[in-house]
Amino acid sequence: MRASSFKSKRESPAERVNAQLDLFNHSVCDHTVADAISLCRTRCRKARRTMQARQLRGLEIAINSEIIREGNIWLVPSQTDSKIYRTDLFLNMCTCAYFEAHKLKCKHLYAVEFLLQKETGLPLPVPDRESRETFKQVWHEYNLAQVNEKAKFQELLYALCQNIEDLPRKNIHVGRNRLPLGEMIFCMVFKVYSLFSGRRFISDLKEAQRRGYISRTPHFNSIFNYLELPQMTDCLKQLIVESSLPLKSVETDFAVDSSGFSTGQFVRWFDVKYGNTEDWHDWIKLHLMCGVRTHIVTSVEISGRSANDSPYFKPLVNATAASGFNLHEVSADKAYSSRPNLRLVTQHGGTPYIAFKDNARGDSKCKVWNKMFHLYSLHQEEYLKHYHKRSNSESTFSMIKAKFGERIKSKTMISQTNEALCKILCHNLCCLIQSMYELGIDPDFGL
Repeated sequence: MRASSFKSKRESPAERVNAQLDLFNHSVCDHTVADAISLCRTRCRKARRTMQARQLRGLEIAINSEIIREGNIWLVPSQTDSKIYRTDLFLNMCTCAYFEAHKLKCKHLYAVEFLLQKETGLPLPVPDRESRETFKQVWHEYNLAQVNEKAKFQELLYALCQNIEDLPRKNIHVGRNRLPLGEMIFCMVFKVYSLFSGRRFISDLKEAQRRGYISRTPHFNSIFNYLELPQMTDCLKQLIVESSLPLKSVETDFAVDSSGFSTGQFVRWFDVKYGNTEDWHDWIKLHLMCGVRTHIVTSVEISGRSANDSPYFKPLVNATAASGFNLHEVSADKAYSSRPNLRLVTQHGGTPYIAFKDNARGDSKCKVWNKMFHLYSLHQEEYLKHYHKRSNSESTFSMIKAKFGERIKSKTMISQTNEALCKILCHNLCCLIQSMYELGIDPDFGL
């Protein structure tokens, strides 16, 4: 199965590789900094940023709003409500939420600078919103991927399930002839992808049988029984890893995060926080590591709702490195901030951009911690450009929940784990299909 038949009518394959580094959510493309920006010239020819977004908003405030000076303090009005922010240009401080959170120059400080520039008679820069970097969708390839997704999904899933060994049976002469394990996984994952009920999904399985993907159509209750098999968990994790391997040449920067998926079971909120008797849906936590360009999931772990995030950082990073991915950068929020986690990334040849907690201090005993802490303290603008790639993990979770649902319908922990893993595998196959059309990548699963 080659992607050569999916070529765009407007661009060559080489141009498409340079043109499409953001496969799904184009609002997060600016998270991939200089290296990704340099590859986007074919579609962003007018991208000549002369002013940052905060400078542009500060210029608008200086031109359109009344700024009052009280000694060394300037009272700068908000652009969205009636709030007034106290700005000290000499101490480079402001009372707005952005400055308090990031300790970086905000639009109100820029507004005061432009006001002083205006008062001294110097010309103000001309606002040019057209200079803001934009990212176009390549609709020809995107439409092809969406139109053919269901058919290609079955082809890729069938190819992944071909080499799965069947489960041993104690007595081959007793009991019904069950489906091979590979066909069980095919039925189970395809069911999660379809979002249909078990009964309404049977017609899709009959069509899959007609195409030769399965030997026979199982009963709809059998599909739910497949989710209860403990052996499915390791098989699904391995298939998730295999489905990410075709993008090894594309993904070098990664993000780690976790998110909850609600279940049909209930937990009393009184057990979570004191004093309230309301009933809440229970949930499980899904920990994953994903590429920031294509949002492909390279490794995943499942835990209970009360599990901490930091202990899962090591198995996620080790699994991704063991798969053959080149770890250039790894981003994560402050829940993963620890010296062992930073050292782990450097051991695999990468640079850790993990946010520091408020009480963090420099430590000469750990060189990588000391190095990254001083980079964070002295060059926050540069540090946040790399750390901001972590937002792509949130985009990955958003894609999974929006397309395959944020609710786990299974009842037991084993079936809930397997169902969540099925959602991740469905997401990876959809990422591959998009890559086939937009990047010209051949998954090559043996078809």
